[in-house]
Amino acid sequence: MEYRIATQSDTEEIFRIVQNTIQTIYPRYYPQEVVDFFCELHGRENIEKDIKDGVVGVLWVDSGIVGTGCYKDDHITRVYVKPEYQGRGYGSYIMQCLENEISAKYDTAYLDASLPASHLYEKRGYQTVKHEKWDVENGRVLVYEIMAKPLPNISTDINYDGRFFVPRENTENGEVDGNTVFAYRQRGNILWAEYSGGEILKGHLVGIVGQNGELDFYYHHINEQKQIRAGICHSVPHVLDNGKIELSEKWQWLNGDKSEGASVIVER
Repeated sequence: MEYRIATQSDTEEIFRIVQNTIQTIYPRYYPQEVVDFFCELHGRENIEKDIKDGVVGVLWVDSGIVGTGCYKDDHITRVYVKPEYQGRGYGSYIMQCLENEISAKYDTAYLDASLPASHLYEKRGYQTVKHEKWDVENGRVLVYEIMAKPLPNISTDINYDGRFFVPRENTENGEVDGNTVFAYRQRGNILWAEYSGGEILKGHLVGIVGQNGELDFYYHHINEQKQIRAGICHSVPHVLDNGKIELSEKWQWLNGDKSEGASVIVER
């Protein structure tokens, strides 16, 4: 499972997920005029604009997108999970990622809650602060709630967002080398990265940044032998004289021989 920032190539899949979910779920709660309003509100043009602004994310499970989330400033604006994947915690995971994004700048998250979702948001700690209504076609009225949730102030001593790392040392049972490049991203205390190069065709990692900058994450990749390898790692940072970061890592494979190893990676 990986939550990442959406790109323009994801537009059509996000559009299909949103429209299909609205048309499948919302008629149970709303008249058709209100369903049409939501379809127009979350149309392709608005999705494209939000992706361009860098505020849309997608949740990957296995080899496909199963859900999407969007926020603007302190307001969560679009969270949808494919109907067949609902009830598995994916929506909660997307919400947590969005709240982490918002908490970097704000101490409260807001959202407009539709009837199908308001009770789910209450379970996440949101409370109604205002009741609203919107007139749609044929005299129909959309009733919804504005809800808010206080957010913890998540901060870390080191922010890894936008930094690139390459291995300098590794034990023989490791597979990354000096030709492997890690591209780190961070929001709040959530860390993720893509990596490739050397023996690695494609890899991802996801984890948590401690307040002191230490990292705990899981990683998985496909190597040149087309093997899928996965492991767990703890990294301790050291800021060098030139301001670059060096990470001393202790890791263990979770498949194969499940051996342990150590490596050092440095900021490029």
